[in-house]
Amino acid sequence: MIEQVHQHIVRELDTNTRTDRIFVLTAIVLNLLVLAVNSTIAGEADEIIVLFVFVALVVVVNVAAELGLIKGRQMRVKLLEGLMRMYEDHDVAKYYDRSIVEDYRTRYNLFMLAVLATGLVAVFVPFVLLSVF
Repeated sequence: MIEQVHQHIVRELDTNTRTDRIFVLTAIVLNLLVLAVNSTIAGEADEIIVLFVFVALVVVVNVAAELGLIKGRQMRVKLLEGLMRMYEDHDVAKYYDRSIVEDYRTRYNLFMLAVLATGLVAVFVPFVLLSVF
């Protein structure tokens, strides 16, 4: 039974990792794409509504990605803590370094920073270019 619980937790961690990767990549790719499109149309007055629609899209996707990453981080911590309790119950916890949980937290913060930074650039650069024209 313990082996089945262990495998289930490991599968959940794998799913969690894939989901987080999708959030990060989708947000960053969208941010860069919208940055390119909005920067291109920033000088055209009749396309200003498109710029605002894309900015709204960037905001929505980035908020969703950030919330998804926050929930993913929380889930990973819970799963790893459960795994650690199981390891402690079976006297194998000494083979798993608890600092890994903190390393994951740092990694999530870096992912969130990357999404936030590209989102801010995607939103603000076109407006800077708009004010130049």
